[in-house]
Amino acid sequence: MSSANTAVVIVAAGAGLRVGGEVPKQYQMLDGMSVLARSVSAFADHPGISQVQVVISAGHRAHYDAAAADLDLPPPVQGGETRQQSVKAGLEALAPLKPDYVLIHDAARPFICGEVISHVIAHLDRHDGAIPALPVVDTVKRSNGSIIKETVDRTALWTAQTPQGFHFDKILSAHQSASDHSDISFTDDASIAEWAGLEVVLVQGSRANQKLTTADDMTDAATAIALHKLAANGDVRVGHGYDVHAFADGDHVILCGVKIPHIAKLKGHSDADVAMHALTDAILGALSDGDIGAHFPPSDPQWKAADSAIFLREAANMVRTRQGMISHCDVTVICEAPKLRPHVAAMRQSLAGILDVPVGRISVKATTSEQLGFTGRREGIAASATATIRLPFEEGA
Repeated sequence: MSSANTAVVIVAAGAGLRVGGEVPKQYQMLDGMSVLARSVSAFADHPGISQVQVVISAGHRAHYDAAAADLDLPPPVQGGETRQQSVKAGLEALAPLKPDYVLIHDAARPFICGEVISHVIAHLDRHDGAIPALPVVDTVKRSNGSIIKETVDRTALWTAQTPQGFHFDKILSAHQSASDHSDISFTDDASIAEWAGLEVVLVQGSRANQKLTTADDMTDAATAIALHKLAANGDVRVGHGYDVHAFADGDHVILCGVKIPHIAKLKGHSDADVAMHALTDAILGALSDGDIGAHFPPSDPQWKAADSAIFLREAANMVRTRQGMISHCDVTVICEAPKLRPHVAAMRQSLAGILDVPVGRISVKATTSEQLGFTGRREGIAASATATIRLPFEEGA
């Protein structure tokens, strides 16, 4: 049934507190994106999925609204006290849409890939249900407390994952029947399907499709994302920028977005933030994409007295548009006065906020020219900057 209509129920109604923290695990952030949003996006971006229905706990609506703010989803359904009750609520919410197939997925498995989703759907043409699974590779022991009683034959043993896919009408009927048997413990939807006499096939799962359960799981997930980003951005580039601005009558200078009292101001078409201009040029240089004057020409009246954060933020956006990341920025400001050491921490924080990177990736230093040259004569301020960025390798780039 190549044209089958496939919907998804994402179960996010658990307490999710074993990972620690004040927020349930499905709403905790991984690299700026919630666990739930990562799970939803995997299905929403898949061409074979027509509808995604999330099931949440009654007390989690505020968490859900924050996590799903950028997702195009129908209103969430309130789950029950057990996973079985929550899945049943999700299925019944989808019933008016009459999907052919349904996939049921744990929100706490945010690394489900499109290939596994496709494999599950493909096997529903020939079976009542299909679930991703991995063969057990470790030796399995049965114990009485901590004492081993026997070694279990692992030959035919598998560990089940989600999404678990089924013909919609069959799994809905199975769930409705199972709800009348509260004495039976069902650990997943496939166990309900088996109990109802449905034929469920195993398909190859993915080791990345791990369920996040403990605090260590969250730490491992964050590390995996960071390593993946580094591997995907293997083209390391360093750019350099340099700028100077003369003094004019005034009572403060702006450096790295921080207003610093002084007996003069810096002269320029924009706000003359010499440090930010140098860093903007450094990022553009790393991108091999011209300089600040090419992108924001001083002859253009729209940049008169403009906040230089506009220029720096746009340079950072250009990195992200190319699926890259800013690894480190180093700025050196050269002047005899004003004294900048008391302001360095604020300058670093300002740049980190504009670039949306951790402050630990920003360095700001101040030095003098030992009273030599125009900076030594206190005629102006110079700034030098380097920016290290990482980009995906591009053919011909």
